[in-house]
Amino acid sequence: MNDMKSGTDDSFAFKGQRRWIFLLIGVVIVVGLSIWLLKRSPSVGADKIPEVKVAYVDTARVEVYGEYDGSIRASQSVEVTARVEGILEKMLFKEGSYVKKGQTLFVIDPKLYQARVDRSQAQLDRAKALLDKAQRDLDRIRPLYTQKAASQLDFDNAEAAVECAEADVEICKVDLLESKITLGYTRVVAPISGYISERMVDVGALVGPGSKSLLATIVRSDTVLIDFPMTSLEYLKSKDRKVNILCNDGSECLDKIPSSVNITLADGSEYPYDGLVDFADPVVDTKTGTFTVRAEMPNPEGRLLPGESTKVKVLLDILEGAMTIPAVALREEENEKYVFVVSGDGLVDKRQVTVGERVGNRIIVKTGLIAGEMVATDKFDDLIENEKVKPIGIQVKENSKKSAVPSEGKR
Repeated sequence: MNDMKSGTDDSFAFKGQRRWIFLLIGVVIVVGLSIWLLKRSPSVGADKIPEVKVAYVDTARVEVYGEYDGSIRASQSVEVTARVEGILEKMLFKEGSYVKKGQTLFVIDPKLYQARVDRSQAQLDRAKALLDKAQRDLDRIRPLYTQKAASQLDFDNAEAAVECAEADVEICKVDLLESKITLGYTRVVAPISGYISERMVDVGALVGPGSKSLLATIVRSDTVLIDFPMTSLEYLKSKDRKVNILCNDGSECLDKIPSSVNITLADGSEYPYDGLVDFADPVVDTKTGTFTVRAEMPNPEGRLLPGESTKVKVLLDILEGAMTIPAVALREEENEKYVFVVSGDGLVDKRQVTVGERVGNRIIVKTGLIAGEMVATDKFDDLIENEKVKPIGIQVKENSKKSAVPSEGKR
């Protein structure tokens, strides 16, 4: 009887185990079917496609600029000096003011030099009187000589006296002119128009040629000069571009555009006037590998002060129809430059490219892309070649750019 009860219990236990096995298998089948349906579901699959911002490969007219560190200096700086010795009597200007060319600035005691003029004038008057007498003597002796009433010696002496008197008159004229010029030096005038410095000597001091000759300095600032360094390589490259940096000879620029120069003011704003390069040093500095380039810049309001430092932008080239992409789209790995191109249906393609200068926040692309294609600008770690993404935030194509291009070397 115990054996029959034991068999019955084993049968029930076996049937219970089978139910749990069937139940577990059913659960596995349901879970697997659910996963399969989820994978097949279009809405759920679409949600897992990564969203990536893209931008168009743009074509535009690009002006390429080089940026350099420059310094401003006056186009002219002239020292005002005393050319004659004497006591400085007057100062006829306000220090730091604008003076015009020819304006009287200082007066040196003129009495001594006026006396020399008066003496030279008297000597000239005397020489003229002697010339008149010698001429009258010659006029009297000429008919006598013709009538054989005067000797040849008398006639020759009369002619010689006239010639000597004429020479004395010319000498006195030169002496008088020299005296007047020297007297003129007692009024010291401005040799150029510009802003004058403070006086170097006080009224009442003895001035003259030598150590006490410098009276003031005048700088012309309506036009200033900007000096900046450029590498010889950059200058050579300009020969093959549409823009010529230096056009000293008109024939050099017949088929090229003269380069323009612009600078940045101390407050970060852009100066409203453009200048032109007018000089390039023919000698390269062997220590730095650069040579000095000079640009002339108008300064009608006097906003640019000699001695200031500034940022200089020089037009280096103009590219028509250049392809550009946002700088953030360019990736670099082991000297390989590439971008992720996103097709119209969202397929990702890793593309090697060759690039040129950076222009603002975009980079010029020389090869590897076609205008109108889209490139990814973020989530690069989520991009897998030949996988799909959802392009978003497509940037509108930009117009032509004008921006500074960082140049080689330290600026």
